[in-house]
Amino acid sequence: MSSGTGTITIEGNVATLTFNRWLPYPPERVWSAITDPGKRAEWFGPTSLEPKEGGFIETTAEGPPAPVEVRRTKGRIRVWQPPNVFEYEEESPNVGHTIIRFELEADGAGTKLRFVQSGLNPDDASGYAPGWHVYLDRLEAFLEGASLPQWSERYGMIQHEYQA
Repeated sequence: MSSGTGTITIEGNVATLTFNRWLPYPPERVWSAITDPGKRAEWFGPTSLEPKEGGFIETTAEGPPAPVEVRRTKGRIRVWQPPNVFEYEEESPNVGHTIIRFELEADGAGTKLRFVQSGLNPDDASGYAPGWHVYLDRLEAFLEGASLPQWSERYGMIQHEYQA
């Protein structure tokens, strides 16, 4: 599993998280893991989505020690270009409106995955960055067929990497 440490970029009062990882699987397999509700539930949490531009998406992130109403987000799919780009806007009770984008590019025997979450408040970014780091670690473990890292334990191990 790659370390895959992400970056936090702050412009004015808006933060953007970016992760770049290489996965040893074809884009179609990675696409399926991030967009198929049953597979996504395994590494991220329960998900419902309408697979098209303009379609809805609703997720409940599993792992963070927070009430379910804080972990549930709803939004619309902005870009649906299988198996390369999946972008959606979401509304979260604790951080408001953000945009999440997964870009997949074939690269040799694998896939370059670029994950971007934009529109965060800078104060929230240092908490969301290690959270997405853990979810991407869980995605990699899911694709590998390995045991998924326990969310809170892994978060505790890496959160220092994202402190300002």
